[in-house]
Amino acid sequence: MSLKEKLLEDYKSAMKDKDVVRKNVVGMVRAAILQFEKDNKVILDDSGVLNVIAKEIKKRKDSLPEYIKSGRQDLIDDLNREIEILQSYLPPMLSQEELEKIVLDVIEKVKPSGMKDMGKVMQEVMQKVSGRAEGKIVSEIVKKHLSKL
Repeated sequence: MSLKEKLLEDYKSAMKDKDVVRKNVVGMVRAAILQFEKDNKVILDDSGVLNVIAKEIKKRKDSLPEYIKSGRQDLIDDLNREIEILQSYLPPMLSQEELEKIVLDVIEKVKPSGMKDMGKVMQEVMQKVSGRAEGKIVSEIVKKHLSKL
């Protein structure tokens, strides 16, 4: 079963179970996928769907500090639940050691001459880890290793 099919099944089951938060989150993700497909005139495979889900998680994590500032615990709890629901569709996150190994492999392959080649390294690494690591963490690891060159 593809990820799109799983999302549809989960959407239907959330409606049957009257789980409003899950239904809304899955519905928003399905809408984001459809919008991306229409805008770019493509049909996303599971990898593309994972990227859309990762973007949706990032949006929610970015807005979390604003919710915390407002002091509305109910909204914070809802946002955390949305993030949790979305993360259930992603493959398990890579450990720090696994990321280090991937970054070192890419550096070996790309042979960057310094920090100016960070974009090339990041692009290659992000393709390999799609949806299994946050870009911010990958960026820190890449910077650490490129600064040693």
